[in-house]
Amino acid sequence: MPVEVISYMLSNEDIRRRLQFRMILQGAPFFKGIKVACVMNLEASQCEELEEALEETGIQYFVLASRKGKSLVYFYRRKSLIRYLKRRDVASFLREYGYAYDMEEGEEGRAGTLNADEMEEEWLERVLERLAHRVCEYSGNHICFPHEIGAFLDYPVEDVRGFIRQEGKGSLLTGYWKVYENPERARMIFLAYDKAKTSAVNEFLTGKRMCEIVCHDRYGIENPKGND
Repeated sequence: MPVEVISYMLSNEDIRRRLQFRMILQGAPFFKGIKVACVMNLEASQCEELEEALEETGIQYFVLASRKGKSLVYFYRRKSLIRYLKRRDVASFLREYGYAYDMEEGEEGRAGTLNADEMEEEWLERVLERLAHRVCEYSGNHICFPHEIGAFLDYPVEDVRGFIRQEGKGSLLTGYWKVYENPERARMIFLAYDKAKTSAVNEFLTGKRMCEIVCHDRYGIENPKGND
């Protein structure tokens, strides 16, 4: 895509339109349903537009940290993220960093009053709050960057482990993340991500609304508009 087009869209006077283009440009694999989540660093004025920018998409967001007029925002689909985080390899990895996996570890006495969906919702909130706490600790220079965030971004757990173990050095391949195992699989995923980006950006530039661009996720959970 021509740099001039990107520059023009990112300087659009319509804040919401500019925000939507930035989200599509940076998070296309997620919005196209082939990635479980994404994270973006947004300005405070853009965060104020998120509710309307994501209207009818079925996508939720969680502010992980805010500092100096900017916020680190995590985007996800609730049911899809819960399924992903319960995956054995992901759960085993995140437990090592203090993320709770007991659905009944919430407020004392509340578990018996909640149905299954409400318990999952509350559990996910606790998990994301833990991640936010880790990010904020880093911002306050209390800990090293919480690289386990890679697991929340759908990077292969073995590559997240490799990155942490080797301190980001010695990767076999670098693309959307640093690859330490199975580079051929990673190349295929990178190609799919590139195609998703091209498709989503072109749809946006032809005038489609955000809810028309967003697709099913890979678990087959549809967005509210039922678009393919």
